[in-house]
Amino acid sequence: MASRPNILLVTIDQIRADAVRGALADAVPLPNLRRFAASAVTFENHFSVTAPCGPARASLLTGLYAMNHRVVRNGAPLADHHTNLALEARKAGYEPLLFGYTDTQVDPTDRDPSDPDLQTYEGVLPGFREVLEMRFDSPRAWPAHLAAKGYDLPADLKDYARPLAPSGVEPAIRDRAFYAAEHSDTAFLTDEVLKALHVRQDRPWFAHVTYIRPHPPLVAPAPFNRLVDRAVITSAVSNTPDHPFFDAWFSAPSQLGLYWGFDGRCAAMSEETVRDLRAVYLGLLAEVDHHFGRLLDWLDSRDQAANTLVLLTGDHGEMLGDHGQWGKDSIFDPVFHVPLMIRHPRFETGRGRSVRAISESVDVAPTILSAIGLKVPPQMDGRPLDPLLGGDCPQDWRTAAFAEIDFANPRARTRFEKAFGLTAHEANAAVLREADWKLVHFNGGLPPLLFDLKADPEEARNVAGDVRCQGELIRLQSAMLDRRMNRGDRRLTGWS
Repeated sequence: MASRPNILLVTIDQIRADAVRGALADAVPLPNLRRFAASAVTFENHFSVTAPCGPARASLLTGLYAMNHRVVRNGAPLADHHTNLALEARKAGYEPLLFGYTDTQVDPTDRDPSDPDLQTYEGVLPGFREVLEMRFDSPRAWPAHLAAKGYDLPADLKDYARPLAPSGVEPAIRDRAFYAAEHSDTAFLTDEVLKALHVRQDRPWFAHVTYIRPHPPLVAPAPFNRLVDRAVITSAVSNTPDHPFFDAWFSAPSQLGLYWGFDGRCAAMSEETVRDLRAVYLGLLAEVDHHFGRLLDWLDSRDQAANTLVLLTGDHGEMLGDHGQWGKDSIFDPVFHVPLMIRHPRFETGRGRSVRAISESVDVAPTILSAIGLKVPPQMDGRPLDPLLGGDCPQDWRTAAFAEIDFANPRARTRFEKAFGLTAHEANAAVLREADWKLVHFNGGLPPLLFDLKADPEEARNVAGDVRCQGELIRLQSAMLDRRMNRGDRRLTGWS
């Protein structure tokens, strides 16, 4: 391997692990992801440390838990004193290129209130150069591309998700999008990445490629809208544990952007609708798979594959109807369990291998920094995955994944704040997830959730009140407190 490899970090938005490797993945053709897995190391127990997009990407790119970077919700600012993957990579001579978005709200401390950057949560993480603007709520490049192709664009952004139905018929979930597959946001993003990299082959490059799909709204261009047979898709988990959190979850409409025309009543959704939505979600993933294959083909055709560190992961997952829930404002595994596959030029032996040790999204930035010869900043909560890539597991490797999630909104009280009379600082939860046990600790005085994952992998039964499980409950509560105390902000604590 040359001293300075290329870096290709691909992030798929709202992708749960079992859609890439597991029961859901068995229903959808994913030839390129499987081809990549055969040449990479797959981390089977990889977890995002927070959700939704803004917090998850902040952790992915800073290597910090949410309790340290404090980007606890979309629109919460990232303080300027935090370093990140892009800023550190510049110390090794890279210009980190962004194709898509990082969902970074800028630090408002020294900004005038009228600064436009303060009016969006979709800013750019310091250190990245935004080569292609593909923001979710305020897109510009892709609509301009469609207009140039002659499309009559809807006036309202939400109508981009309206399926194209036969004349005189109400749109159905599995009807196709109004644009052709070759003009989709996924296709356009990939086209622009390949054009930009083609003229940068004379020096090591760093590209962060962020695919929006299969993030809702769930509408897909043909043929991906009907690619997946809904009859072969596994059913959603139906049982929900007995706990007041779930009463609050269903107490008001939510997930209004799930598909065009959805009224937010998740509990009233029919089994047919659930299967249709799951099929479109997997169809969108198949579309991403196709275009990810184009990136792999380009690396092969330009003799760049051998000297390119390729990482494929997700920012967070998606409930996809499990326990009647959609989106990512929940505490179940589908929200946090995401794929991670790494093809590392330095670790050629063992490719195609799977790693069962627990890894976290905060490990991604340290792994990339290690690959380009930089020291990992001491404040980062993650560790380089090098030992696991090389086939070893250190004795002191973590045995649990830690995650946090916020359920508040400082501008309008959420259903969780209202249901429990919580302040914005109290409406949150922390999760400690081992191989066999999982603890969910709620702030604000709510009782905990405890799952025996060995006996109950679907997280359907809360055993926190079972006297036979009190020892495990106390042990996990202590371990969670230890994690928070051990990993408090370390930016300056090592100085004396």
